[in-house]
Amino acid sequence: MSHYAVEIDLEQPNTSHVQVIDLASAASGPETGATRVLDVGCWTGEVGRILTERGCSVTGIEIDTEAARLAEKVLDRVVVADLDEKPLTELVEPGSFDVVIFADVLEHLVDPRAALEQARELLAPGGRVVISIPNVTHGSVRLALLQGRWQTTETGLLDRTHIKFYSREGLATLFTEAGYAIEDLRGTTADPLNVEVAIDPADLPEASVEWVRRQPDALVYQFQLSARPLADGESSAAVPDLVEAAPAEDVRLRDAHTKRFEEVHRSRLATRDHILGVQASANSAQARVGVLSKQLRESRAINKRRRERIERLRGKVAGLEADLTYATRHPVRNFGRRVVRRLRRVGAS
Repeated sequence: MSHYAVEIDLEQPNTSHVQVIDLASAASGPETGATRVLDVGCWTGEVGRILTERGCSVTGIEIDTEAARLAEKVLDRVVVADLDEKPLTELVEPGSFDVVIFADVLEHLVDPRAALEQARELLAPGGRVVISIPNVTHGSVRLALLQGRWQTTETGLLDRTHIKFYSREGLATLFTEAGYAIEDLRGTTADPLNVEVAIDPADLPEASVEWVRRQPDALVYQFQLSARPLADGESSAAVPDLVEAAPAEDVRLRDAHTKRFEEVHRSRLATRDHILGVQASANSAQARVGVLSKQLRESRAINKRRRERIERLRGKVAGLEADLTYATRHPVRNFGRRVVRRLRRVGAS
């Protein structure tokens, strides 16, 4: 049992338990007085204890009998049950809770969707489901898979008892299919090289560690969310933007991988700028070629017209020469006027 023991420090917001407590507190039903909370997978009751101190009435469900005995000391009621064997609706009264919590629970169930659908029936009007769940697309898992590793651990992202694994998109799909609208989406953050997943960074491709760090959700260690049941006929709205419990830049390590990545990035930018410069020069040259080609076509057209005129003039001159030759051999009275007219025509050309 001890490997799931937790100590909740409310001064440390970058933990899933603190985020769950905050979401559950925000989901309190103002019309019902003290908020009625069902903590599914309550373990030893630490989350419920803090909510109880805040005026909530907390019922727990727990599969581990030893943990349940400890939870009974701080919660109003604890039910020992296996959710893969018995549905929630047979364990507690439907419509009797303002908040149902699944803190690091859904990934352990054979059918998480069924559990969420059952939870809808447990909620009073205006009730909310609050969960936390590991992010399978965290950078540590991505880097481990690059090395061909899938090594389970006692706790954490690759807990050996996890059955289901979710990305942000997969989580949104799960809630939509179970009939919920996600209202608040959060994420605790951690650097890929600062968690429990086994990685050998030195054995990874150059600059890959920092590249992974910069990918979407790569520093989100766990998701937390609050969701409400959809009304009859209502379509699920767009998932809200994720709010980080601690800014990714605050938890991101800056190490030799960062330095090498930035060197490679600067080199690539310089190469890109050089290529863009060459392309700009080529485009400019191509534009000049286009202008010169147009000028050449125009010059050829002018020369063609000139050659055609010259050929016409040559024909007329040849005619004059023929007339002069004829005149010298056959003088006639009106020959002078004939020659003048031809000369005028030649001049007009």
